[in-house]
Amino acid sequence: MASDDEIPGIRAYDEPAGGWGALRAVAKAVREQMDVAPGTRLLLKNNQKDGFDCPGCAWPDPKHTSTFEFCENGAKAVTWEATRKRVPPAFFAAHTVTELKTWSDHQLEDAGRLTHPMAYDPASDRYLPIGWDEAFARVGAALRALPDPNRAEFYTSGRASNEAAFLYQLFVREYGTNNFPDCSNMCHEATSVGLPKSIGIGKGTVSLEDFDAADLILSIGHNPGTNHPRMMTTLRDASRRGVPIVVLNPLKERALERFAAPQSPIEMATLSSTDIATHYHQVRVGGDAAALKGIMKALIALDDTAGGTVLDRDFIAEHTNGYAAFAADLKATSWTAIEQRSGLTRGVLEQTAGLYAKSNACIVAYGMGVTQHRHGTENVQQIANLLLLRGNFGKPGAGICPLRGHSNVQGDRTVGISETPPAALLDGIERVFGFAPPRLPGHNAVEALQAMRDRRSTVLICLGGNLPVAMPDPDVAFAAMARLDLAAHIATKLNRSHLLIGAQSLLLPCLGRTEHDAQSGGQQFVTVEDSMSMVHMSKGQLPPPSEHVRSEPAIIAGIAKATLAQSKVDWDGLVGDYDRIRDAIGDVLPDFHDFRTRVRVPGGFRLSLPATERKWTTPSGKAEFLLFEGLDEDPELADPAVLTLTTIRSHDQYNTTIYGLDDRYRGVFGRRDVVFLNPIDMARLGIGTGDPLDVEAIADPGSAAPSRVLRRVTAVAHDIATGCAAAYYPEANTLVGLEQYDKESGTPSYKSIRVRLRPAA
Repeated sequence: MASDDEIPGIRAYDEPAGGWGALRAVAKAVREQMDVAPGTRLLLKNNQKDGFDCPGCAWPDPKHTSTFEFCENGAKAVTWEATRKRVPPAFFAAHTVTELKTWSDHQLEDAGRLTHPMAYDPASDRYLPIGWDEAFARVGAALRALPDPNRAEFYTSGRASNEAAFLYQLFVREYGTNNFPDCSNMCHEATSVGLPKSIGIGKGTVSLEDFDAADLILSIGHNPGTNHPRMMTTLRDASRRGVPIVVLNPLKERALERFAAPQSPIEMATLSSTDIATHYHQVRVGGDAAALKGIMKALIALDDTAGGTVLDRDFIAEHTNGYAAFAADLKATSWTAIEQRSGLTRGVLEQTAGLYAKSNACIVAYGMGVTQHRHGTENVQQIANLLLLRGNFGKPGAGICPLRGHSNVQGDRTVGISETPPAALLDGIERVFGFAPPRLPGHNAVEALQAMRDRRSTVLICLGGNLPVAMPDPDVAFAAMARLDLAAHIATKLNRSHLLIGAQSLLLPCLGRTEHDAQSGGQQFVTVEDSMSMVHMSKGQLPPPSEHVRSEPAIIAGIAKATLAQSKVDWDGLVGDYDRIRDAIGDVLPDFHDFRTRVRVPGGFRLSLPATERKWTTPSGKAEFLLFEGLDEDPELADPAVLTLTTIRSHDQYNTTIYGLDDRYRGVFGRRDVVFLNPIDMARLGIGTGDPLDVEAIADPGSAAPSRVLRRVTAVAHDIATGCAAAYYPEANTLVGLEQYDKESGTPSYKSIRVRLRPAA
């Protein structure tokens, strides 16, 4: 058996998260993508009150107390977008689409920024330049030719601004459909669907200031050092105050172990760091619900022993429904089953319950390790149940904290990107704009792909993103793209979805978050909503990559005018001055009243969150304890040769964007073709470190689905819970079937895949 150090590209990395490793990575990103001096100046405008919002994660901005408010991966996102590299028409003249399909995803995006609208020419197998008016005319003609508006799909990436997203949903609803497959469908849709049934809103309830008041933080199913690194400063501050931080996560992640703040002169000078987790429990993949039920079972037992003084009985009586049935279910659940399913001992879960019982204000933060399961919606609701037991809503330092991904994924949903729109939104659109929007539910991402596969949908418009690569079952997703009559991609960079071509394909290059946006009314800014419901400005600082690039609102308006001959919307007026878009948003959605004024206040404003005031907008008017019957988040197979695999992101990655091939915190350099395994499982299964393996997904019982195999990955020993495995997303998406998703939310089960390992063919 080889050691890790003998496998090419695998070596131990012993530094903390952050620190000098992060600064070296930032310097490398600036050097490779931009000229150093302007790149550095640009980063100093990132997340500043007079600058632009980071195009990376949705973690909120502090009150601008530092001269730099960016993290390593935020710097990668900025330099990736603001790169000096360009993809002009000459690039496409030199490369056929067939050739470009052989490029890696990293190579495609690393080619640089799109500079001209382009249309695919099947005769030459190349993209050729096209004028904007002709591009809009082609899209409009394709949409008008459909016999039913529901045969078109309108995808949205979470990077779109509030202004672009509002115009997009307005156009699509005037066109006549609610088909809004969205990146939310693939990540936190379980939150958007599950929390309203529990507490009345589909968002988190905490503010950044609540972390200063919390005396316990539970961190479940996420890796902040890679996916929302600015959270590390918040966790570091809490740790240094002595706040217990309890982690439930299958993999040991360096950022949840120790972190060196690049802004700390002492830690940087002394090469020291701050321990983050006080308790790190490696729950099995798919064992979160069992672990949560174990903690709550232990908490109720403590309350029984203490004569009813552990639970917040007054809060439960006044503010909740369903406690009796919920408690009975917990008491009836056996500890043996909880331990077996969660992979944690009763003692560990009782210890966690004891910490929770002693706390006065607890925050539970969670990520896609909780949501991307067959029962992700119920997982989220169990977290809400835990917080309800001790009244941890509506008081300082307490609440639920879903860790959203992209920088405006929550805002897009707030302003109307939803396949199941609330009646209040539709009523507001009809009142303000004078047309009746469709009322029937549209397609989510899974349903959209199924419709494209079956040719029930034949036109796809993408406002950013990389839809077929992000989705499960790439064989189906890629083939579905090839069956389209037209795909139009509003994009900053080339990606694989642009090469999956049906009858027609258009590339419509748009401005990035970092760039000046000049319209007829002068220089514009846009707005975004962070994961804690703060809405604030974002103003670009750089010139556009080309005079032929247009803003997202301008492109949407151009498509709308080419499609809707009798539109009731003044598209030119809205695009000329984005304050008019903000006025319209405020007219449709009262929570955005005085939008143009309030967003100009430094830091912006917070949208209303009734649950923070202990107001519950549920049908009963109370928060609900909701049952999770049993313990299985996903189908369980009692076979010792079967492991449960979770997909993960590398540290050189954001969603489907691959910045590079390193994942240094996990000791992987220059490659992504690995599967992480527990050494105990490797020994048990006769797998050696460095062995080439094929990973075969186990079909659901009774399924006729074809075999799904991730071929030729290298076995790497890692500190992961026994019985579990991990491989990189999106490469491992091939193991997830299109039918494997949470039936409540439509979220694919990327985080729990039953697999067998065999020597590579």
